[in-house]
Amino acid sequence: MTYIDELHDEMMQSPRYREAHEASEPVYHLASALIGARASAKMTQEEVAERMQTTQSAVARLEGGRSNPSMRTLDRFAKATGTRLRISFEPIDADATANEEEADTSSGVVVEPASVGANIAEPIPVST
Repeated sequence: MTYIDELHDEMMQSPRYREAHEASEPVYHLASALIGARASAKMTQEEVAERMQTTQSAVARLEGGRSNPSMRTLDRFAKATGTRLRISFEPIDADATANEEEADTSSGVVVEPASVGANIAEPIPVST
């Protein structure tokens, strides 16, 4: 266990820290899903930005969790990376928590390939 892990475990004893940490989890999971979709597509932020008709810095803000993207923006990101945006709601209980840890979909946001063998090298038109 690293020093950071130990510090985090210690800080989780604080109700204020734990509440703030839990509140930030959806943002972290969304950012992780965005980065994963781009990485799976073997694209740079600049390439995604070009397909989305936006800037690299806008893509960086999305991936950094420093923005609150609209459904339209998330859909444009998915299309640009050759993926499909899928959002779900799951019950909050002990079984759901165990399943979240296994599947790592606790954000309710899943980004998956648009289709098996999809050619993501071709430009994907993005409607505005």
